[in-house]
This record gives sequence, structure tokens and C-alpha cells, in this order.
Amino acid sequence: MTTVAPVGARAAIAGLIDDGTFVEIGSQARHRATAFGMAARRPPGDGVITGLGDVDGRPVTVFAQDSAALGGSLGEVHAAKIVQMVEWAARSRIPMIGLLDSGGARIQEGVAALDGYGRIFRGNVAISGRVPQISVILGACAGGAVYSPALTDVVIMSRDRARMFLTGPRVVRAVTHEDVTDEELGGAAMHARRSGVAHLVGVDAAHAFELARKVLSYLPASCWDSPPIAVPADPGPPAAVPQDPRQVYDVRGVIGGLADGGGLLELQEGFARNLVVGFGRIEGLPVGFVANQPRALGGVLDIAAAEKGARFVRLCDAFGLPLVVLVDTPGFLPGSRQEAGGVIRKGAKLLYAFAEATVPRVSVILRKAFGGAYIVMNSKALGADAVFAWPGAELAVMGAEGAVDVIHRRELAADPGRRAGLVAGYREEAMTPLIAAERMAVDEIIRPESTRALLAATLRSLRGACTPRFRHDNLPQ
Repeated sequence: MTTVAPVGARAAIAGLIDDGTFVEIGSQARHRATAFGMAARRPPGDGVITGLGDVDGRPVTVFAQDSAALGGSLGEVHAAKIVQMVEWAARSRIPMIGLLDSGGARIQEGVAALDGYGRIFRGNVAISGRVPQISVILGACAGGAVYSPALTDVVIMSRDRARMFLTGPRVVRAVTHEDVTDEELGGAAMHARRSGVAHLVGVDAAHAFELARKVLSYLPASCWDSPPIAVPADPGPPAAVPQDPRQVYDVRGVIGGLADGGGLLELQEGFARNLVVGFGRIEGLPVGFVANQPRALGGVLDIAAAEKGARFVRLCDAFGLPLVVLVDTPGFLPGSRQEAGGVIRKGAKLLYAFAEATVPRVSVILRKAFGGAYIVMNSKALGADAVFAWPGAELAVMGAEGAVDVIHRRELAADPGRRAGLVAGYREEAMTPLIAAERMAVDEIIRPESTRALLAATLRSLRGACTPRFRHDNLPQ
């Protein structure tokens, strides 16, 4: 495997921060350890560069660990510098960005290093939901160090060098006899697809910095500020959605036909692919999109999708981004593995996140919304401001075939040939959006081509309902 050279802390800051805006803080800070020959190894800055700067003209605090100085290892002073930036972000109400490339806790400093991590974690929690926190992993991030990124809002990994794991391959091999590479154990691909730790992956450091800037472009400086408004743009071309509820399609095409410029910054794209979450804009206003993805598992909700959706909903609610929810789901994934894995309590996380949210929330039922998933996906009963449905949408406790098997089992046992007629009758009598509209579970049945205009008008009317304030933290899911 080709070894990629580290970016370097100063080069990393230069790649992220606007030219000429960086102000360094604590450049002469040095550790006080003397044991194990450390008295002779006291580089200025103590392995981390900290300071202030602008990203696209907006002020941020930033730290960049320097793997060329003491391996970027974290000791007491190193941690104190990072905590100072956390406190600065809290007092100034501006975002915090961490550029991580570290050998982990400085062994020579013992418990002082561990306490340093603890103070950073406490700082991350103290500003959670108050100012945006973004972690960009540029190299090693191991042991206790991984918990700080996990406490932040968005984790971005550089594919070429980033690694995150609690215990490295050597320890794993010694303890479990599992032979695994660092890439397999904690590389960007694994965290993007399997663990869900990585929200975004850059091909290299430069791309990772570009992604960090894009994330910030949708978020306010703090929960006490309004999201940044951009110049409105026309949406992308509308995507065709098959009328047959069993035929798959890519819901990202529908989002592209609603969002300004067809743009969607999708988070956790490779993880829980049956749910799509990400940032976009409607008439210049940043919004969070949450959408069932029929292309993966038919769009069912499962444990991973529920946790993925819950964290994103709470992120948007914390920072005042309205939510646009596109519904096309047959329900929750059944089975013993899901039940044993805790789908009840984990599915409740998504339910709780929507019910708790105070930002404007609008749902559009594209084709089907069945069972508990209908409720969980931002239904009127959970407090959605508006729910629209396309003309062919179906809303029910379950699909027509399953419902007929329960309701008409005796008739079907006597005459199986009646099945098609009974299914058609159930669809007509119990599943049409008109029935839901009569009961005000659906506000209006709309034409697909009018969806963008109605979403824009609805969100425009609700702008006064989204007063910037602290709502809650962004608890990791």
C-alpha cells in the first residue's frame, strides 16, 4: 500500500482558512513534563496549532494537530489549548473546527493526558447544539481521541490517510487473534459504510476541507443566529416516480427536482442507504431533507436508518434548519434480528426527534406510508406543520395484500379467486389519500409538478415560527 505523506498542521490550516485571516493563539505553549527524557523535547505549541480565522468570510475557531511534533500526541498543555478554543467558540458563538492527526494520548504524561481528553469531551458536550462542531480526520485518531469527533456534529474523513479506532490492529491481533489491517479496522470506507461514524469522505485533505466549507455554508454561526440565506436558484429537472409501489427508483432524483440547483449535500451516503439525509436549499433557505430510499431495502425503516435519521433531525432542529420529509415506506423491517437489536427503542429515537423538533416541518407522501413508519416519518400527529400527498399515494396500517389476508381470511379460504377484487376494494376504501385528507391527516393532495412551489410557499410562511434560540444538544446516536 502506498504511504501518503501527512499534510502538516500549518498546511492544513492554510487549506481550510481564508487567506490572511488566521490568528494563532498559544504558539509558545510547552508541556511541563520532565520524566522519560521529556525535558529535552519541548517543541513550541506542544503538537497542536490553535487559533482564529475565517471560512468563506465567517469567523471560526480552529485547531490542527501536528503529527511532526511529538507525534501530535495529546498531553496536558496540548489539551488545554484545544479547550481554550472550545471556550472561545462558546463565548464568541462561532463554529469550532478540529483538524485531527495524532498519535493519541501522550504516554509519558500518564493520567494528565487522560484528564486532558476528559476536559475536551466535556467542552464538546458543553457547546453541543449551541455552535456547530466539525471534525476533519486527516491521519491517525485512536483510543480515547475518537470520542471527541464522535461528540461533534459532522465527521469528515480523508480517504487517503484517515484512520479511527479504539484499539489498533496490533492490540486486536494480540487479544482476539483477528488479523486485520488499519484500513479494514478504521479506514474511511469502513466508517462511511458500516459504522456510520463518517458523515462525509474526501478523496484527500483538500477535498475534505472543501466538504467542511460546504457543511458550514448551510449552518448558522450558532443556534442564536439564523441560517445563512443564499441567492435563490431554480431546481434541477423533476424526476419521474413509478406509479407501481413495488418498482424502485432513486429518491435523490426527487430531491434534485425540489432543491435549488438540484443540490443535495448528502450525509452518511453509504450508511443505512434506505434513508437519505442531507442539506439543500429552497429559495435560498437552507433545509434538511429526510427521505425514504426505495432503491435500498424498498425504503423500509430499520435500526440503522432510525438512528441515522434521528441524529440528523436533531442537528437540523438544534441549528434552526426547516425539515422537508419525503415519505415512501412500507413500514419497519420485520424479523428477529431487528427485534433483538432493539428496533423498538431505536426506532423510538426517530419518533422522538421529530416529535421534539420545533423548526418548520413539511412532509410529502410520494407513494406509500404504512404502519408505524407512517407515524414516525413526520406525520401530522407528531406535529408536522403540513403534510401533502401525491394523488396515487397510499396510507394505511399495512399494504393491501397483507390487510386482505387478515380481514378476509375466511372469504379467501372459501374462494381464493376473490383475492384480486378484495385487494382492489381495500385500496379504494381504506388507502387513498382522500380518506386521510378528510380526516386532516393530509392537508392537501397535490400534483407532483407543484410540489416545489408549495414547499417554498409553506416554508416562506413559517419563517416567523423559527426563532433562533438554544433548543437542545446534539446527542450522538
